Amino acid sequence: MSDRDEGTDTSTGARAKRSDARRNEETLLDAAAAVFVTSGVEAPVRDIAAKAGVGMGTIYRHFPTRADLVVAVYRHQVEACAEAGPALLESSGSPHAALGRWIDLFVDFLVTKHGLAAALQSDDAGFETLHAYFLDRLVPVCGDLLRAAADAGEIQAGLSAYEMMRGVGNLCIGAENDPRYDARRLAQLLVRGLRRAS
Repeated sequence: MSDRDEGTDTSTGARAKRSDARRNEETLLDAAAAVFVTSGVEAPVRDIAAKAGVGMGTIYRHFPTRADLVVAVYRHQVEACAEAGPALLESSGSPHAALGRWIDLFVDFLVTKHGLAAALQSDDAGFETLHAYFLDRLVPVCGDLLRAAADAGEIQAGLSAYEMMRGVGNLCIGAENDPRYDARRLAQLLVRGLRRAS
């Protein structure tokens, strides 16, 4: 007797399983990103497992090496930042508010990213590929947020997305190693400074 005779649709079951696996991996990556932001990319795997509510074996099954995990977190955060831009423009009270909330996400991403080169060790080509991917995905999103705020008369036009992202990136240098330094607060001062006087 076939699955079809039993009334079971195996393709639906397989899709549901893939969907569950994808959700589990996203939960794991969210947990790893949160731990990396607070403790750096060298944080113990047990801390990530505890945050995700899984065993350490689950992490190693998905990501055999720390570099695999860091790269996956990096790509996951790039996609989350890219998707957040349009969503924040829709849900925030103003384009300037959306920009500020997006910059918070971007700062969290950058603090994680600073450990990427060390995690990849000597793989310069791999790092360059990821950096190009990061620029391709996020510069247009930041550009849309800046344009929306300028079109609304909230900020002066003319600041390029690359300049903004580079400036925020410079504010984040060293933040992962100094608990006295709050890169997010400094980035928010930068965003507030863009506002036109009313």
